[in-house]
Amino acid sequence: MTLDVAIIGGGQAGLAAGYFLRRTALTFAILDDGTAPGGAWGHAWESLTLFSPAQWSSLPGWALKPPADGGYPPRGDVLAYLAAYEARYDLPTRRPVRVTAVHRTAEGLRLEGADITARAVISATGTWSHPFIADIPGRDLFRGVQCHSAQYHRPEDFAGQRVLVVGGGNSGAQILAELSRHATVTWVTERAPVFLPDDVDGRVLFERATARWQAQREGRPPPEALGGLGNIVMVPPVKDARGRGVFDQSLRGFARLEADAAVWADGTRIPADAILWCTGFRPALDHLAPLGVVDAEGQVAVGPDGRAVAEPRLWLLGYGDWTGMASATLAGVTRAAREAVQGVARALG
Repeated sequence: MTLDVAIIGGGQAGLAAGYFLRRTALTFAILDDGTAPGGAWGHAWESLTLFSPAQWSSLPGWALKPPADGGYPPRGDVLAYLAAYEARYDLPTRRPVRVTAVHRTAEGLRLEGADITARAVISATGTWSHPFIADIPGRDLFRGVQCHSAQYHRPEDFAGQRVLVVGGGNSGAQILAELSRHATVTWVTERAPVFLPDDVDGRVLFERATARWQAQREGRPPPEALGGLGNIVMVPPVKDARGRGVFDQSLRGFARLEADAAVWADGTRIPADAILWCTGFRPALDHLAPLGVVDAEGQVAVGPDGRAVAEPRLWLLGYGDWTGMASATLAGVTRAAREAVQGVARALG
C-alpha cells in the first residue's frame, strides 16, 4: 500500500499530527504497536497525574474535561480522553502494528512490519519503550528486584521492603512520595534535588517554554526569569510527602552494587531488597537505523519543523525540545505537530 503520510506511533504526538493531517487532502495512517489507545499513558504507574490543570493539557481541537475535584487529571482520565479523541476525529489508526525498520526506496520510505510505502513519514514513537539505566558496576550481581519507572505500577508491590529510589526528577519524587507509606525508602540522586515553588505547575512551565521558543525564533536571549526555579513539580502527593519529611535527605550516587546492598565510594553500605530506577528515557528510534540518521547522542538533526536534515522525507515529533519546545507534553505538542504537518504539506505539494 502507498500513502502520502505514515505516522509511526499512536500516542499523544501521533494523534496531534493526525488531527492536522485530517485538515489536508493527504492520505495517511497512524501505525501504533499498542493494543489499545493511549500510548505511554497505558503503561504508566496507577497514581500518575498530569502536572497542570486540564485546560492546559489538551490536544488540538478538543479540551480535556477537568476532574470533578478540580485537581490535576489522573492517568485514567487521560487514557479515556486519548481514546475518545482518536474516535472523535476518526483518525485512521491501525494497531497493533510494529514498524521495525524504515527503508529508502525510489517511491518513498518503506515501512517494514506495516507493508506500507509513504511519501513522507512522521516518527512519533516517543521514549517510553526505551528506559535508561546507567551501567553501574555490580548491577548483574544484585539479587533483589530491579525495576525502572516504566515498569512500576503501585507501591503495595514493595510493601515492607527496603527500596532505593534512584533519580531526582518528577518520577523519582512522586514514586518516593507514595512508596514512603509502604516501604523503607532511600533516595539517591545525582545532585541535590530542587523543587519548584508551590504555585508553579505545568501551566507556568509551558508559558516559560513558549517565551523561550519565541525568543529563539526572534534571535534574542530568553528572559532571565525563565531559569533557576527547579525541576520537581509540587503536585499534591509530593507536597504531602514534604510535610512528612520524606525529602529531607537524599544521597549522591553509589559506586557499586553487591548482592543485597548498594555501596558508596566512602564505604557506606545500605542494604536493599529492591531498586527503582527513575533515571529517564531515551528516544525510541531503532526503526530509523537503516536510514543512518540517528547520531551518537541518540537523536536526529532536524530543522525548525522537525524535518530530518539527512532524510527530507522524514519528520520527528514529540521526543523532547529538540523536536519542538515542550513537544513531549500534552500542552506543548500542538504547536510542534502543526508545524510538522505544515512542513509535510509543503514538501508534498
